[in-house]
Amino acid sequence: MSEPEAPKIEFPCANYVVKVVGSDTGSFREDVLAVMLKYDPNLDQSRIQYRLSSKGTYLSISYWITAESEAQLKTLNEELRTDTRVKTVL
Repeated sequence: MSEPEAPKIEFPCANYVVKVVGSDTGSFREDVLAVMLKYDPNLDQSRIQYRLSSKGTYLSISYWITAESEAQLKTLNEELRTDTRVKTVL
């Protein structure tokens, strides 16, 4: 049996959700937002959602961006992961 293919994204893709999970220390929120704005300067900051883990150790942040290309998403993911506080990017 073959693996099902991931659905194809048609670009540009408005309302593409990027979720970043990491340690909510220092300027984590501001630093991640700065990276997100670099890749989508028109990001609607009023839609950003923050959720702390049950023990308050990790913060999950959801952003809705306009994804322009596969390359943009790959580069965004790579840049976010350079921050040692970032645990995962979905």
